[in-house]
Amino acid sequence: MKKAPAPPPPPPPAPAKVETPPPPPPPKPQAARINSFTAEPQTIQRGQSATLSWSVANATDISIDQGLGAIGANGTRQVFPANTITYTLSARSGGGNDMRSVTVNVTVPAPPPPPPPPPPTISGAEMLSREAQDAYFDYDKSDLRDDARTALTRDADLLKRIFAADSSFSVVIEGHCDERGSAEYNLGLGDRRATSAKDFLVGLGVPEGKIRIISYGKERPVCTEASEDCYQRNRHAHLAPAQ
Repeated sequence: MKKAPAPPPPPPPAPAKVETPPPPPPPKPQAARINSFTAEPQTIQRGQSATLSWSVANATDISIDQGLGAIGANGTRQVFPANTITYTLSARSGGGNDMRSVTVNVTVPAPPPPPPPPPPTISGAEMLSREAQDAYFDYDKSDLRDDARTALTRDADLLKRIFAADSSFSVVIEGHCDERGSAEYNLGLGDRRATSAKDFLVGLGVPEGKIRIISYGKERPVCTEASEDCYQRNRHAHLAPAQ
């Protein structure tokens, strides 16, 4: 009996398919980061300056508003704001943005106080009427007592101030007497008293050309009582504006 032929061998198994892993995704961009953004000083007076300083990392686009525009990652900028203002720094990147603001306070100096008003202007005649002092004399005397010298020293300072303010001003020194004695004698005594006062003022530097004298004797008493106190008040040299 004839043998049957052997069956053909099975085909070899197909090789296993090896899958190639996909490439790793590109790294994600880092977010922009503002490390610092400051203004020094933070308060200034109008007309002064402040300095903005900043440090930024991972940013592709950096800018400051208020007209400053694009900037580098690190730097400073001097600013002169006229009024209080806020500056905002913006940092951008594909991974995220960052933003920070600083404010510069601007104070306006107080205006200087107005100048004091000029003192009221008064005439030389008014000054003389307000401040001049009479020089008093003893009975039947024309020499100056100590109190008369003190009064005339103050009058000398007053006259110098008046003449400095008004170069056209001049003064008359009136000589007066009490009622005792004749009119003629008292006119002479009044003249001597006025002359003593004038000589003393000239000795203190008052210009002689701005002083003249007149004697009224006993014709113009300031007091008419028959008492020593009244007599004393009438024995004097008096300063008046020259007419």
